[in-house]
Amino acid sequence: MLKVEALKSAYGSAQILNGIDLEVGEGEVVALLGRNGVGKTTLMKTIMNLVPATGGDVYMKDRAITGKPTYHIARSGIGYVPQGRGIFDKLTVEENLRMGLRANTAAVAAIPEFVFERFPILAERHRQLAGTMSGGQKQQLAISRAMCGDPRVLLLDEPSEGIQPNIVQDIGLFLRELVTTRKISILMVEQNLGLVKAAADRFVIMVKGEIVYGGHPAELENEELLQRYLSV
Repeated sequence: MLKVEALKSAYGSAQILNGIDLEVGEGEVVALLGRNGVGKTTLMKTIMNLVPATGGDVYMKDRAITGKPTYHIARSGIGYVPQGRGIFDKLTVEENLRMGLRANTAAVAAIPEFVFERFPILAERHRQLAGTMSGGQKQQLAISRAMCGDPRVLLLDEPSEGIQPNIVQDIGLFLRELVTTRKISILMVEQNLGLVKAAADRFVIMVKGEIVYGGHPAELENEELLQRYLSV
């Protein structure tokens, strides 16, 4: 579904991605792990062309999208929830969701009912300013807004950051539901290993802008592996 080949990017003279090869299959959840500063968020931004690629390619359904405008990439079927959620604080919940519809290619697009069914708080507070919601509610809104674009691939950057455990668990269940019911593919940057074990089909580990290891979430019980690649 989503394929990255030899992808490179940089901030000025500082090379960040050093030839990333990564693939996310249809209906698959892949967790991207690694210490802070290794390039995980930069990979997400490079896929979306928020950071220009300096080499390599990104494919969506075998079509090259490298270097395309970000709105084009979104309309090709990729939804993006950035670190920090990217919610428009001064817009209402409903207005935020309607912003997500701009990536939907349907002739007549509407906010999908399933997001209100899964997160009823969004329906109850549809007229509330998004900036007044809790961190967990904002994350629910951010994921739901991305789903308004009817994506086939969802990029999530630290979805559990700053969220209480019960909401994290709920988001994990929602991700699995998306895979099962809507055949969504998901690439998520995550440090919460509990969420990775609950939601991911497999994981990959990044070190200094390169993918150095991949495996099944059950391997995350291996303390030696955690110490080698993930401990501070």
